[in-house]
This record gives sequence, structure tokens and C-alpha cells, in this order.
Amino acid sequence: MVSIGAKSRAALPEQVANHLRDMIVENQIAPGERIRERAIAAELNVSRTPLRDALKALAAEGLVELLPNRGAVVANPGAEDVREMLEVQGVLEEHAGHLFCANATDGDIGEIHALHFEMLAAFERRERLTYFKLNQTIHRKIIEIAGNKALDGVHRMLSARLFRFRYQPNLKVEAWQSAIEEHEIILAALVERNGLALGTALRVHLKTTWEKLSKVMAEEEG
Repeated sequence: MVSIGAKSRAALPEQVANHLRDMIVENQIAPGERIRERAIAAELNVSRTPLRDALKALAAEGLVELLPNRGAVVANPGAEDVREMLEVQGVLEEHAGHLFCANATDGDIGEIHALHFEMLAAFERRERLTYFKLNQTIHRKIIEIAGNKALDGVHRMLSARLFRFRYQPNLKVEAWQSAIEEHEIILAALVERNGLALGTALRVHLKTTWEKLSKVMAEEEG
């Protein structure tokens, strides 16, 4: 049993939300499936109150839906919705690449460089969830350092809604390998402070993410 009951009361909803995100991204709770509150509360050794607070937070992110008479279910947006969100995210990251190169300090670049090599190590160990979280941290760091609050807010919202979908393509080894190669291009542009190259690399990365993901979604529907 995974117990997080020893955490402080203030931290419990966040801890529960983090655990549920991991379950959703790894498909332990499938799209459209009802989240069984009683079973989850027992598994985590928490009361229903922090669990419900966590579900409200995940609903605000778009990861779950709170439905009358059904409770919480994992959100299940259609392929076109996902494509549109990734398209917008690609535009945002392209612009963020330009801003990043104008604003980043040597320390910022060094931090992302270190995260990149942590991510590579996770890839070598085939630790998908660890890899994915480091991957998302890199993207978020680029956005944060870009320094545009409006862009940051929209990107954060889209990242939450796309969280599960961004993970799925890496279940195929060849797609995962190509993602690594794309991140090498991103890192090279970032280190060179080439805003045009970085923006283009980020946009292309999101475009190829959709191309891989669309195949996965089509296979699931078939």
C-alpha cells in the first residue's frame, strides 16, 4: 500500500494530486474511468477530504471531470482537441524560445543543461515516468525564464491538460529515441543562445509529438 498519511495536513491534497497524476499518466486509471474515491483513500491512507480537495485541483487543471451522480472521472478529450492544444503549445514555445535566449543567464542555461543529462540518464535506465517529469521540467523552465506571464499562464494550463497525452508516445521505444534526438537539438540551440533555432526546434518537437501521439490514439481507437 502506498501511504502518504504521514504528510502534514496542508500538504496532503497536493501529495494526493501528485499521486493521482502519476496514476493517470501511466494509465492506471483509464480515460473516462471513474476514480474510486474509497479505494484510493484506503490505498493512500488518507481521509476523503484531502482526496476531494485533490480532485478539485485536478478538475481545475482539466485532468479530471467532476460529474453529478458519478463523481470524478478521468478526462477524455478527443483527438482534434488534443491536436489543437498541442498546436497552440507549439506556437507558445516557439515564441518562448526567442525570449529565453534574450533573458537567460549562464546559470539558467547550466541548470537546463544539468536537467537534460538527468533526463538522458533516466532514458538509459528506461525509467519512463522519471524521464517524462524531467522532460516537462525542462519545457517549464524555458517558459518561466522567457519571462512572459501571460504566455506562462496559458502554457501552464495547456501543459496540465496535455500531461497524460505527452507521456504516451514514449511508450514506443523508437518514438522515445527520436524525442531524445529532438531534445539534443533543443539543447544545442539553447546553449548557443540562438533564439530562432531554439524556437523552431521547440515548435518542431511539439509537431512531431502530435504525429507520434495521433498514431497511438488511432491504434487505441482501432
